[in-house]
Amino acid sequence: MFDKVLVANRGEIAVRVMRACEDLGVETVAVYSDADKHAGHVRYADEAYNVGPARAADSYLDHEAVIEAAEKADADAVHPGYGFLAENATFAAKVEEHDDLTWIGPSSTSMEQAGEKTKARKIMQEADVPIVPGTTEPVETVEEVHDFGDEHGYPIAIKAEGGGGGRGMKIVRDPEEAEDQLDAAKREGEAYFDNPSVYLERYLERPRHIEVQILADQHGNVRHLGERDCSLQRRHQKVIEEGPSPALTDELREEIGEAARRGADAADYHNAGTFEFLVEEDPDRDGADGELLDADADFYFLEVNTRIQVEHCVTEELTGVDIVKWQLRIAAGEELDFAQDDVELDGHAVEYRINAENAAEGFSPATGGELETYDPPGGIGVRVDDALRQGDDLVTDYDSMIAKLIVHGTDREECLARSDRALAEYDVEGIPTIIPFHRLMLRDEAFLAGTHTTKYLDEVLDRERLTEAQERWGSEAITSAADDGEVVEREFTVEVNGKRFQVNLEERAERASRPGPVASGSSGSPSGESAGTGGGPTVSAEGEVVSAEMQGTILEVNVAEGDTVESGDVICVLEAMKMENDVVAEVGGTVAEVAVSEGDSVNQGDPLVVLD
Repeated sequence: MFDKVLVANRGEIAVRVMRACEDLGVETVAVYSDADKHAGHVRYADEAYNVGPARAADSYLDHEAVIEAAEKADADAVHPGYGFLAENATFAAKVEEHDDLTWIGPSSTSMEQAGEKTKARKIMQEADVPIVPGTTEPVETVEEVHDFGDEHGYPIAIKAEGGGGGRGMKIVRDPEEAEDQLDAAKREGEAYFDNPSVYLERYLERPRHIEVQILADQHGNVRHLGERDCSLQRRHQKVIEEGPSPALTDELREEIGEAARRGADAADYHNAGTFEFLVEEDPDRDGADGELLDADADFYFLEVNTRIQVEHCVTEELTGVDIVKWQLRIAAGEELDFAQDDVELDGHAVEYRINAENAAEGFSPATGGELETYDPPGGIGVRVDDALRQGDDLVTDYDSMIAKLIVHGTDREECLARSDRALAEYDVEGIPTIIPFHRLMLRDEAFLAGTHTTKYLDEVLDRERLTEAQERWGSEAITSAADDGEVVEREFTVEVNGKRFQVNLEERAERASRPGPVASGSSGSPSGESAGTGGGPTVSAEGEVVSAEMQGTILEVNVAEGDTVESGDVICVLEAMKMENDVVAEVGGTVAEVAVSEGDSVNQGDPLVVLD
């Protein structure tokens, strides 16, 4: 076994890996950016090293900086967690080639074969694993997209080779969208995964997302640990995962699991990985009556995630197998000590991603704040994976997920009831979270019946229900700029005749003129003073100022001084929380000044463009 492992990641997954190391008597090393100086994973590790500025490309994605930190710490292995460098075959190869370091994960060759989507599709075809109709070679031109559409029809998914979680994926619904979406998918692939290559697939309209957890050692043993159903997604990003799937018969479950094992064998895959599939949902299926998808249902290989998954905890709760420990053991050359027949799924488990987002506002990520209260739930069958603690500031430079709540029960009914109790106990104040959304889903007919698909949240769910859930269960302090002043809602506890009551009190302050960033669409200073926050971009021209609605990085500027724009035109593209966000003009006009360039970092409220 290793003596010291460097975890090339941050947040809850870094702490999760460090805990597994500690269980095995292995020392841990953290890396951190300037934004994460006081982060939970830094506190937890035995030692920690700064690897650069807040921007991920200059810190967590800097190959040489991470390897140099491992050398300074005298570490003998590197665990990448998920995201960042976890599926970067080039980085894995550098670690493998290092005389004193071991890569904890599949080999760089395996990652290249199975992790890059077009190569994986070829391997799956040869292993008799069904695949979605699509290309097996990278696509370079818009003409190739048009040809594919002519043959297979629309919509088409353009997907980044190194992508995952919906990042680097764009949907083309008609030929006119093809060029813009192709460019956007390439750009996201380059920005997030250092790989601009993309491929095409037929976009399924009613799919369920089913994935199979794999463990494979270097001695020829491959085991699957059952499936997880990750169909509840928003904008292709998972929010709730569960296992076993509430929609599959045992026959279909076994068929998909064996397909994953064949694929892992064909790819000569070692360590932990996840084989993802899309299963065509039957629109007439009535899950409330116990009707399930049987072995006649169509399923297709989607991709291989050559790393640990966010939702690996679901499988751990079902099987009792510590997947991260086995990652370490397999990398150290150990052999799996259990047979496939030994794998049994016990009960039901659900994972809820606790994201710092407001579901009622399109799942918009929080732009800052402090965890004034952070009190996670407990009790039998309740697990919380996190890194933050009460009093911590929210770091908004990276992913919006702050924790994961995993609940286990003897069956799905008990698991969901226990989930409702645990979510009600989860007390977070100071920042918004999607806990109210999760509580809503536990009262949602489609989710309870298990008939939801990956399109349910984006295309079916009534938005008004999200607003109602936020109002009913949102616990963070609410501040709104009313016409007649700022309103702050505070909660107090009082006793009347010995009985305890909780009282909400609104404090209203008169609006006053005070310094601050110019809001999107507001008028620029008539005196010509610059707008924006200190140290950020400034403007001197008068007119309508379009400002950043959140912190992020400018990926693209689409206008220049003198250009004429119409209301709704995209002025620039802002990357925030690993997502591309179009910044649009609220009014038409002539561009009087452009305050930013590609690659600039901006804060919420910073001016971007002035329109005359």
